[in-house]
Amino acid sequence: MTMLKKTRTAALVAFALISTAALAKVSPQEAAKLGMTGTPLTPMGAERAGNKDGTIPEWNGGVTTPPSGYKVGDHHPDPFAADKPLFTITAQNYKDYGDKVSAGQIGMFEKYKNWKMVVYPTRRSASYPARTYEMTIKNATTGELVDDGEGVANVAEGVPFPILDKDPVKAGYEAVWNHKLKFKGVAGLRWANQAAPTATGAYTLTRIKEELLGLYYKPGNTLKDINNVLIYFYQEVVAPPRLAGQVLLVHETLDSKKEPRQAWVYNPGQRRVRRAPNVAYDNPGTASDGLRTNDQTDMYNGAMDRYDWKFVGKKEMYVPYNSYKAHSDKVKLDDLVKPGFINPDLLRYELHRVYVVEATLKAGQRHINPRRTFYIDEDSWQILTMDHYDSAGKLWRYSEAPSVTYYEVPLLWSTLETHHDLKSGRYIVSGLDNQEAMYDFSYQTTPDMFTPQSLRQRGFQ
Repeated sequence: MTMLKKTRTAALVAFALISTAALAKVSPQEAAKLGMTGTPLTPMGAERAGNKDGTIPEWNGGVTTPPSGYKVGDHHPDPFAADKPLFTITAQNYKDYGDKVSAGQIGMFEKYKNWKMVVYPTRRSASYPARTYEMTIKNATTGELVDDGEGVANVAEGVPFPILDKDPVKAGYEAVWNHKLKFKGVAGLRWANQAAPTATGAYTLTRIKEELLGLYYKPGNTLKDINNVLIYFYQEVVAPPRLAGQVLLVHETLDSKKEPRQAWVYNPGQRRVRRAPNVAYDNPGTASDGLRTNDQTDMYNGAMDRYDWKFVGKKEMYVPYNSYKAHSDKVKLDDLVKPGFINPDLLRYELHRVYVVEATLKAGQRHINPRRTFYIDEDSWQILTMDHYDSAGKLWRYSEAPSVTYYEVPLLWSTLETHHDLKSGRYIVSGLDNQEAMYDFSYQTTPDMFTPQSLRQRGFQ
């Protein structure tokens, strides 16, 4: 049998595994392991206990009380500001930390001799609303993968698969679905400014305003109620002048096999709305200089059909976490955005347990990254770091998502996303809202504001 036939056979076997009746839901006895207190697993499915070395503590509910003096609308003060660094991983000593650093991080050390990871005590700060925990525990006994892994069924509001299937193929799909469906708030208004510095550090800030609506998270909604739309997404470029007025509208579908993502763009020069089917997969993201693909928004989004997915295991790794310094409104962008990488003195790394998922390109499909490795936080299902490989199988890019707990909600989500091209020496960073109004999770909107007709009206204003 040729290698191509073997690959295709493996893909068909993978689809068969997902399509059989023995899907993802677990027994009530297994689901009973999930809970807020007194159970081996947290409501999100993470190990409650710390590690045997004592370097990862027990999860005790995360951060649910804001620091003194905080008010909604503020950039979030660091609840761990008194923490002191434990040590620093550098280009000179990274080999001492074995497999607790990823291939992408090693690539950064080898590319940039002055890049570093300042490691702090581990704080398991991730927390979510009680309703999210309640629905996640319910989903554990009902959630199923459908349509060859392109959709989910019998879930609502929470993470669909807090306890991963024992089959590595199913578990790979489930882990990424958990990231895609993790709680983000029902609606939000945010600034997602980005910069793509040259090798010398020069950059022009692209100011981007975004609105989101996720009816999946609305209490009481079922999958039937959301009409297969997971996220309504509106994005407007405000500056620089040459890009100002460009608008993108996306209806991110839950099951892309039933209906692929729907997207439209408004071009101020043409003053017209047109469909944008290329806003997907490995096509370049908005104003990204080719440094970020569309499916890298929120680290990974969209259809999963171009890859075979496999859960590799769980391990302890140093990952960006509790990145409140980089999130602060006291930080000027020029102090944060530096040649080659974000100022490492403003980042914080911690030792956390992560789920490792490998995505490899299916036979007959195309993507500029035929292989990707995802490192997913056990406490939140947030993808924290990602390694990307080229067609020759060599490491090409490294991505990471410095994250914070937005404790007024509460939820854990990225405050920045950085994508590094290790060949060109360039990178792009998004989420630069330090000098902007803070993410508004109380924003009120409706699906009527996310129609192509609405896009045309907004564009003409």
